Amino acid sequence: MKLSFFISLLTALFLHMANADAQTYTVKRIPAHVMEINGRGDHPGWKKAELLTGFSYPWETAQAPATSFSALWDGNWLYCLFRVNDDSVITLVNKNDKLEVGASDRVEIFMARDTGLSPYYCLEMDASGRVLDYRASYYRKMDYAWKWPNEQLIIKTSRSNNGYVVEIAVSIRSLNDLGLLQNKRLLAGLFRAERKGGEARANLHWISWIQPNAAKPDFHIPSAFGTLMFE
Repeated sequence: MKLSFFISLLTALFLHMANADAQTYTVKRIPAHVMEINGRGDHPGWKKAELLTGFSYPWETAQAPATSFSALWDGNWLYCLFRVNDDSVITLVNKNDKLEVGASDRVEIFMARDTGLSPYYCLEMDASGRVLDYRASYYRKMDYAWKWPNEQLIIKTSRSNNGYVVEIAVSIRSLNDLGLLQNKRLLAGLFRAERKGGEARANLHWISWIQPNAAKPDFHIPSAFGTLMFE
């Protein structure tokens, strides 16, 4: 019985790793001290980045509104750019608490050391530049009191009639200190929450880079993660 369980566990881990390897994005390298983020994503350096556009509704048949992701790094910082098409950007502001991001239109990046997801780290960012940063462990054990290391994360945003842009810079130092960047590989999930309607209760629709292996919406599982390969 113990041997059977061990084999099943190894098989599950292999499938999770295979899924991550099958979904990869190459983060191209640029010279240091060149990139500047301003929340508009119009720096010339972004032209070098690969453009990832394959975002979809994993649990809906409708076509998802357009989302794109680009990333670069310069040895000191990882730069990420989300462009979001949204004809009704909703940002909940009551106490201006970071948990309000969880009821707003937002983009998300989850990062993990390995497919065990113990721990993993989450950045959920709305159109106003607020961040819901927290540490978690499998399964859904959230620590919302945790914060990304001080001065190791920069977020800038802008809005237009068509949606919003989120640009972030994450220090390589913080990725290393948290044990996330290993052999120039970062296990990551790229997501978006699309809020529809102005009801008091958030009506959220989930958009993802990867089709997670789940019957119901859930990004907090290994199959929701892919791999960012640093050039």
